[in-house]
Amino acid sequence: MTTFTILLAGTLRSTPRLVSQIANTRIIAADAGMAHAVSLGVEPELWVGDFDSCDPALLEELAHVPRQVHAVDKDATDGELAIAEAEARGAAALVLAGGLGGQADHAVQHFAQVIQLARRGIPAMISSGDEEAWPLIPGVHLIDVPAGSRISVVPFDDLSAITLENVKWPLDARDVPFGSSLTLSNEALGPVTVKLEAGHGVIVAYPV
Repeated sequence: MTTFTILLAGTLRSTPRLVSQIANTRIIAADAGMAHAVSLGVEPELWVGDFDSCDPALLEELAHVPRQVHAVDKDATDGELAIAEAEARGAAALVLAGGLGGQADHAVQHFAQVIQLARRGIPAMISSGDEEAWPLIPGVHLIDVPAGSRISVVPFDDLSAITLENVKWPLDARDVPFGSSLTLSNEALGPVTVKLEAGHGVIVAYPV
C-alpha cells in the first residue's frame, strides 16, 4: 500500500513518533508546507501550490524540487491540490503533516477532508507532531497511542452507539448528540478501540 505524506503549512514539531509515521512514505509539499521538509529530514518529490506564501529564500534553496504551479485565484487550497495529486500518483493512505494549528478554517477543513477520504476508503490521519487526528466513520477503529495519552472524540453530527474501549472512562454503545462534550478529554490506557454504528466525527489525541 502506497502512503503519501502531504506537508501542510500548519503547526509542526518533528518528533520521533512523527518521523517514524512518515518513514518510507512518498512526500508532496503544499506551498509553505515545504518549510517542514528540513526539520523532518525529507525531500518531497513534488511541490504544489501558487507559491504566494513561501519564503523567497526557501524557493531559492529548493529550486531543484519539481513544482506544480497553480494560479493564486483558484477553487481549491494548495493542500487539497496536493492531496489530489497524491491520489493521482496512487496514494492508498495519507498523512497530513502540518495539518493542525495555523489557520483554524484550514484545520477544520482538514478534519472534513479526512472524513471524506475515509468515506471513499482512503485511510488518512493528521499530525502536528504533538497532536494527531483521525476520521471517525461507522465501523471499528484502532487508535495506536501510548498509555496516558489524552484522547477525545469530536462529533460532527449525532453519533449512534459509540463504544470506547481501553480508556479511563469507557462507553458502551452510547448515543452522543452533536455538540456534546461527553467524549472529550478521555485518557488512553494503551491502543484505543472506537466502534461506531452511525455518524461522523474526528478522533483527536495528544500522544505522551
